[in-house]
Amino acid sequence: MSVPMLKIGAVLSTMAMVTNWMSQTLPSLVGLNGTIISSEGTHERIVSGLYPGSEEGWQVYSTASDPDGRCVCTVVAPARNLCKRDPRSRQLRSLTEQVQNVSQSMEVVDLRTSRDLQYVRDSEPLLRGVDGRLHTYVANPRTLTARSLQELKGQMSQLRPLLSVVEQYRLDLQTLATLRMELLNLSIVLTAIQEEIGAYDYEELQQRVLLLETRLHSCMNKLGCGRLTAVSNPITVRASGSRFGSWMTDAMIPSSDSRVWSMDGYYKGRRVLEYRTMGDFTKGQNFVQHLLPHPWAGTGHVVYNGSLYYNKHQSNILVQYHFRSRSVLLQRSLSGAGYNNTFPYSWGGSSDIDLMADETGLWAVYTSIPNAGNIMVSRLDPHSLEVLHSWDTGFPKRSAGEAFMICGTLYVTNSHLAGAKVHFAYHTNTSTYEYTDIPFHNQYSHISMMDYNPRERALYTWNNGHQVLYNVTLFHVIRSDG
Repeated sequence: MSVPMLKIGAVLSTMAMVTNWMSQTLPSLVGLNGTIISSEGTHERIVSGLYPGSEEGWQVYSTASDPDGRCVCTVVAPARNLCKRDPRSRQLRSLTEQVQNVSQSMEVVDLRTSRDLQYVRDSEPLLRGVDGRLHTYVANPRTLTARSLQELKGQMSQLRPLLSVVEQYRLDLQTLATLRMELLNLSIVLTAIQEEIGAYDYEELQQRVLLLETRLHSCMNKLGCGRLTAVSNPITVRASGSRFGSWMTDAMIPSSDSRVWSMDGYYKGRRVLEYRTMGDFTKGQNFVQHLLPHPWAGTGHVVYNGSLYYNKHQSNILVQYHFRSRSVLLQRSLSGAGYNNTFPYSWGGSSDIDLMADETGLWAVYTSIPNAGNIMVSRLDPHSLEVLHSWDTGFPKRSAGEAFMICGTLYVTNSHLAGAKVHFAYHTNTSTYEYTDIPFHNQYSHISMMDYNPRERALYTWNNGHQVLYNVTLFHVIRSDG
């Protein structure tokens, strides 16, 4: 190969090595070794959706003294990921994006350099042939005939693409110079951040924040029950199934069960899909199927302590189905309860009997002819399905869109359509009721299931073929004798 061509090959080879070095070294300079960077999207929102928004933090509403002179404080529980508001955190995220851009540019240069270097290697035999013929013609000009000259021209035309390779090399040199400047700027900014943080390691700070958040949520759990004061904007987890259905996680406290269950439809359904995690549910993967021995009616099902409780089709019989043993453990009639669209919610759908769970246990919401179609609330024994106590709320069930229990209080919505709000609350601990005005956004205009999960402190809804979460804000009163 001629000296100029050897130089081109050497330069291209050097560029490939430099590009490879930068792609390996740059991430380590900004602490990204072994880290997968992904933009925030649906799945992240799902996880954070189980807690208040990132802009909400601990808030003390008021402090006062009760008639006995004890301090009374009202607070709102905290959000997670409070450090997202830290300017340095935002700056690091911006740097991460810059690193991604630089890495992508290096990948492009690397691929192009590898391609061009391979082209030079493939052209090497042709170059050697041309170089040899030129030496022959220079040494003995008489050997240069019209035919050999034509052949030489043909070979030279085959080598003409090398000109574009050289031109691209010049452009890549400019790109590398730009990347070198960006790398220098990133190093300067990172050094400034490190000096600002001081003696603390950022990972150590992050671990301390996570520990603090764990302690804060432990404190939140100790707050116990509270009164509903607000419902957040909807968080769409997935769009699947028909217009009507239900989905849920285990409502038992405490529980480490991460499974999610989905039951499509409200009439004579028997197929229950069980997903390993919420992430699997959002992707529609890693699930098993349970085929119930008895079909269900309505969408008022609940999973409590590893069992599914549901209303048996065309009856007021309650069924307990155990998931792990795949067997029915118990059946019991809910005496006097209407069924088969006798006293449904306003949307119909055989929603006569609605089973639910909250911080205090298992509940049934239904009605009967003797109490004139008003909503009845009954506390159930989860082991026997026996009614422990019942309350007549006085609210007509056909006027309710949906209902859910929080801390022993039944909350009723005024509609299943757009413009719905939490309109009525019945407190079982005092047997009193009140009218409320707590609006929430009915994004898909037809809610056929709404249940509270006390583990997540969130509302699970099935809205016109969409599985949607709502955060709730509970009003807590903390009393101390000190």
